[in-house]
Amino acid sequence: MADVITFGLPRMHVEQGERRDFLPKLVAGLEKRGVQVHLEFGYGAGMGLSEEDYLSVAPGVRFVSSQQVFEQQYVLVLRCPVEEDLKMLEPGSCLISMLHYPTRPQRVELLRSLEVEAITLDSIKDASGRRMIENMRSVAWNGLEAGFQVLHHTYPSPGLEDPKRAPVHATVLGVGAVGVHAVQSASRYGDVRLWKTLAEGGTPGVQVTAIDYDLAGREDVMHDILARTDILVDATQRRDASKPVVPNEWIAWLPEHAVIVDLAVDPYTLDADPPVVRGVEGIPQGNLDQYVFAVDDPKWDNLVPQSIPSKHRRTAVTCYSWPGVHPKACMRHYGRQLEPLLYQLVEKGYDGISIEGDTYERALYRATLKAWLQGEADKSGRKREGPGLPSRPRLLTWKVNMSSRKTPTM
Repeated sequence: MADVITFGLPRMHVEQGERRDFLPKLVAGLEKRGVQVHLEFGYGAGMGLSEEDYLSVAPGVRFVSSQQVFEQQYVLVLRCPVEEDLKMLEPGSCLISMLHYPTRPQRVELLRSLEVEAITLDSIKDASGRRMIENMRSVAWNGLEAGFQVLHHTYPSPGLEDPKRAPVHATVLGVGAVGVHAVQSASRYGDVRLWKTLAEGGTPGVQVTAIDYDLAGREDVMHDILARTDILVDATQRRDASKPVVPNEWIAWLPEHAVIVDLAVDPYTLDADPPVVRGVEGIPQGNLDQYVFAVDDPKWDNLVPQSIPSKHRRTAVTCYSWPGVHPKACMRHYGRQLEPLLYQLVEKGYDGISIEGDTYERALYRATLKAWLQGEADKSGRKREGPGLPSRPRLLTWKVNMSSRKTPTM
């Protein structure tokens, strides 16, 4: 009898507001391909789903404890678990999650020390370098929806609805994948319905200024731009995460009512080498429990390291994961993107995927921890014994008969 592939899908307990779990459709697809799926007790409950919703389409699903979920051969979860949970992973198992290798060096070292393999969802890219697992539109629209809701309260009298007011000035830092969506979203107040209502009433719209990295460092230019900015959006993907895009002293140039919308959400990781700081210096990092921070919020001092300048403040709207604001729509989107990749992984096994394979297989391989470590070694000129730890246990490769199944499509 062939070995059975096992997947564990844990819940995310980082904060109470985190309600995202993969939907029954994705679980059913795995089961149809011979996978034994283990779900943590209460899986899907945050989105109003019951055990029966999963069992009705995947009758072989097992609901187990958190410990048992992390003991499976593959562990799939959108956000990376906390260190305590990662330590429950079995050596040689494979974690599939948003791991962010470049900006989380300590996480990479922890996985290596645990002798765990990994595939990071944020690095699964096609041949052109386009991310295949992303929700950039929701990052921009959800973040700016929240930002304009706050601006509605901070904007000077007579308010945003006044037909006689000047156009709202939005400044978007970064013109990459998130920045492009942010420009469009900002021009619509982050809410198409609100935009239509204000437009029908004859209210002036939003003037959006997009700033790329080659201009963001020009203090003379940025002074004039920030001085007339009502809503400042950080959508940057920095080449050097050790340096802010907007130093804290520049925040003083913003009008008092201005709102900072953080879409980049890089963390403060000061003990890394080099350290990682936030794109807008001195602002906190929020989450799904709290993503609005007024200038007098006492949590500001607790969430910003003392060594980081934070004297100059404006209301900050910042969330670790903006797509999670609307969880079911978010997981439906991610599920559609993930299904063909997971099916390929199930067919080939972690040790079977290769850079020589098809589109999905190559994308998976480039996102593995072993590929990342090899790439880093090549950059530095150092040679490692193999792509990962020399004595790392190998993840077994299971084969599934796929001859009777259709090739999955996006």
